Amino acid sequence: MILQNALGSNPRIATDQIGAAAAKNGRLDMDALPSVLTRLQRQGAALGHFNVADLVLLKAVVAAAVEVRVPVIVGASEGERDFLGTYELAALVKVMRAEHDVSIFLNADHTHSLAKAVEAAKAGFDAVVIDFSALPFDQNVSRTKETVEAIKAINPAILAEGEIGDIGTGSEIHETAHNEFRNLTTPEEARQFVASTAIDILAPAVGNMHGMLESMVEGKTKKHLNIERIAQIKNAVGVFLTLHGGSGTDDEDFLRAIAAGINIIHINTELRVAWRRSLEGSMASQPNEVVPYKLLPAVVDSVKRVVTSRLKLFDAQLTSNEMDLSTAR
Repeated sequence: MILQNALGSNPRIATDQIGAAAAKNGRLDMDALPSVLTRLQRQGAALGHFNVADLVLLKAVVAAAVEVRVPVIVGASEGERDFLGTYELAALVKVMRAEHDVSIFLNADHTHSLAKAVEAAKAGFDAVVIDFSALPFDQNVSRTKETVEAIKAINPAILAEGEIGDIGTGSEIHETAHNEFRNLTTPEEARQFVASTAIDILAPAVGNMHGMLESMVEGKTKKHLNIERIAQIKNAVGVFLTLHGGSGTDDEDFLRAIAAGINIIHINTELRVAWRRSLEGSMASQPNEVVPYKLLPAVVDSVKRVVTSRLKLFDAQLTSNEMDLSTAR
């Protein structure tokens, strides 16, 4: 009933109503995001961040978190929010928080304008990735600082993330990797950026890249990270670190990156590949079926398996055998 009200009325009003109703039912007693990140860091674990663009992906991410019993971040880029709806996504996540005994956080991924960041803050997002990394360093600093101040004025508890370095754009399948992905963020750049912008979380370039190569999708190659650089940046800045573009990364590199100081890991392309392949398979096996709720459960299950394996890995729950199966995916 809450969800129907949220989607059938003004979502800006509905999100507040849902939050109040859930709090009244005592289901919004989850820890704050900084507390969760601090606890996981002490435990040698990282928080999984998974992007969604529709209800199928959202259901899969939440179901995986509930099964593994770990907190999770639901992320949505500007394009994903434009398609799904910023306030609509916030309403859906609030409903799911009320229904499940697991911490579900909401992040406005790769936000390239002040207006979009403010919209996410007003909608109740827990964090915003402020991404002006394509600009020269000084402009990146000034635009990021301005946006941090704006969203903190709306919600002082919201976490602001900034990004420096080039890790490409688009969680898609690429034919080749560009050489600029080898230009890593330096510890001094990171220190200066954090000090000048007052961000809570830093996303550096440490050998990562958005999207996956065709060979990665086929399981023939893996991304590899500069673990030493991650450790150097962590020592220089002392704030939480995010690894963007995690899809296709070697499992052992993930574990070493977490040990070196990575706190949040973004996965998107792996989910999109599972979403498309499973949808194609579901339609091929039921060529005359036109009912969405009969075609889509298999897609939810397929994406959920990917999210589950990543959550277990980031929380150090995978066995060696399961890691081998995950790598062979």
